[in-house]
Amino acid sequence: MSGHPDAPAPADGARAPSAGAPPQVIVILTDQQRWDTTGAHGNRAGVTPEFDRIAREGTLFEQSITPNPVCAPARSSLQTGLFPTASGVFRNGLPLPVDVPTLAGAFAAAGYTTGYLGKWHLAGEDGPDGPVPRERRGGYERWLASDRLEFTSDAYRTVVYDEHGEPVRLPGYRSDALIDAAIRFVSDHHDRPYLLFVSLLEPHHQNPTDDYPAPSGYRERYEGAWLPPDLAALAAGAPQGGAHRHLAGYLGQIKRVDEGVGRLRDALRSLGTEEGTVLAWTADHGSHFRTRNSEYKRSAHEASVRVPLALTGPGFTGGGLVRQPVSTVDLMPTLLEAAGIAVPDGVQGRSLLPLTGGGQDPGRPRSVLVQISEDRVGRAVRTARWKYVVDAPGADAWNEPAAAHYTETELYDLAADPYELDNLAGLSSHREVADELRGELLAWLGRVEDVKPGIERAAPRPAGQRRAEPFPAEVPWEGVRFGHRSVSRQVAPEASP
Repeated sequence: MSGHPDAPAPADGARAPSAGAPPQVIVILTDQQRWDTTGAHGNRAGVTPEFDRIAREGTLFEQSITPNPVCAPARSSLQTGLFPTASGVFRNGLPLPVDVPTLAGAFAAAGYTTGYLGKWHLAGEDGPDGPVPRERRGGYERWLASDRLEFTSDAYRTVVYDEHGEPVRLPGYRSDALIDAAIRFVSDHHDRPYLLFVSLLEPHHQNPTDDYPAPSGYRERYEGAWLPPDLAALAAGAPQGGAHRHLAGYLGQIKRVDEGVGRLRDALRSLGTEEGTVLAWTADHGSHFRTRNSEYKRSAHEASVRVPLALTGPGFTGGGLVRQPVSTVDLMPTLLEAAGIAVPDGVQGRSLLPLTGGGQDPGRPRSVLVQISEDRVGRAVRTARWKYVVDAPGADAWNEPAAAHYTETELYDLAADPYELDNLAGLSSHREVADELRGELLAWLGRVEDVKPGIERAAPRPAGQRRAEPFPAEVPWEGVRFGHRSVSRQVAPEASP
């Protein structure tokens, strides 16, 4: 990939791949996008009509969870199908090891052209913010990216680096500039199989100004448009203005990204390749807008770990709604299976294809694992209903990827409290639930980290009227007559005098 006008183009008369050809594959990755920003998840601000169309026409994974709510660890999982402790990138600043099998490596070995655009954040802290050495690009061949794009660009001035490490200026609003480059790539490669990974910075904040710079007029459009329950309850005490200051710009950024993805899909339609292209849209992690700790993520709350995930194209069109919790560590083997490419040995993620179209995957765990790093060493397990969180007190979170001992810190009932405003950890009424989830977490840690740490129970608290199940166990239900059915009662005759 090149940002220069003399980039090679296919020969005149090149045509779209024929029916039965390997699918072309595009991944759209946003940065710090909460799941509940999309209309498909009930947001009424109207910022994601294109994502919603992908979800409606393709497959929406309703409860998609990142394996780690920090940029580099989450990105390492997307590229390797490994949890961050296994990929070697358990925190920001660590490079993706060169000997780990990757998404791009597997596609390239199968004859695909591979391209990467945008933010990488896997080159390691020993390198510059921008150019990434070839050996640290995860196997991608075509390259127009910056390791830490937030430090080589602002909203209207984007500098990325080409395959030779040379800076390239991309004009326009930042997400538009990268989508424009993506359209050039799919045009130049429309007649052959390719993997294109488009990694956008939006809706991440601009670090030097702690701002969410939307295009002109977009922030104004969404002032007061949306405030989810967790931010409504907690944002008043958030530092630096919190959600009240930032949400309008954040939504404006997402709106422009959504419009850009629509333009990219229009290009595929124009080229005649839309139906043969697998397109996935997800995010590395979400944002709680400094309501749970001192910055935007690094917590086990839904605002941090739950992200949008929708796919369309071969294997996913008409796939419907998947309600089972899944992890974005599953995306790498999913894309490989969709392209008919063997998944490398040792991959910890599990293909999502069996779940599409109402399908089942009997061997899939009922829960997903989250690893938390950098400012705490923590672990969480999330089921369809429950979130169970443990932390390692006193651990060196920057240098230690895991711990031998944890303590229960959080328990949430997502059915009754979807925005996690009521921590149930320690309640005697929920001890049985916590113990079951403790076993679920230990099983995950045995599979993924090959350890069995000690987990100390949370300090007990009286439950009062609280209980885990809403319907009283002592009240009969089965066999009790319905209220609209009368009961005939025989009246005993009166005794003769």
